[in-house]
Amino acid sequence: MNILLIGYGKMGKIIEAIAAQRGHIIIGKIDNESERNSFNAQADVAIEFSQPEVAIENLKYCFDNQIPVVCGTTGWLHRKTEIEDYCKQKNGGFFYASNFSLGVNLFFKLNEALARLMKPHTSYKVSIDETHHTQKKDAPSGTAITLAEGIIKNQPLIKEWHLGATETPSSIVINAFRVDPAPGTHTVKYQSAVDDLEITHTAHSREGFAQGAVMVAEWMAGKRGIYSMVDFLNF
Repeated sequence: MNILLIGYGKMGKIIEAIAAQRGHIIIGKIDNESERNSFNAQADVAIEFSQPEVAIENLKYCFDNQIPVVCGTTGWLHRKTEIEDYCKQKNGGFFYASNFSLGVNLFFKLNEALARLMKPHTSYKVSIDETHHTQKKDAPSGTAITLAEGIIKNQPLIKEWHLGATETPSSIVINAFRVDPAPGTHTVKYQSAVDDLEITHTAHSREGFAQGAVMVAEWMAGKRGIYSMVDFLNF
């Protein structure tokens, strides 16, 4: 399979190594606008791990050129509806996940199940802590936002999430910490006057994310439409 890498930072390099181990060819590496504009080979799929400020144009480039794209860039999701609409207009293939780790996606399901269990226990206040390396530009992380959305979906009294402290009772506080060399730790906390309940996922390296992205790329080759980890893992 011919893979186009868009974004060639630390994640891009790990993805490149794992793709090679699995017998794929990296047909191109795009790390800036000029490289994107000069790329003219035909890729079976693109894997996009760039930066929030360029992700939109990278995704549109893939749709314009009929390249199914797997995206793991976060920090641009306020424009996700726009991108999905553009994908449909171009009959493109689009797969987005805030996290490609199998463990994290099981954690998402555990988080939703716990939220349902905690729904009648209103004495508990829920919050989320997330810790990443200092090179991560967006806060909160896409994974933390997905966790918050899973809680909101299952607890009617909670309406929104908020970065940092807030006194709004219907809001989930997300605390974002940037500490090297942490690849990613997420904790969902339910706290009351008498006890606390916590669930935590800790990543030990970026390899789990990268391997998941390559496996999804294998699955996405030749596809049209909009997909997520729910489709890939058949939850």
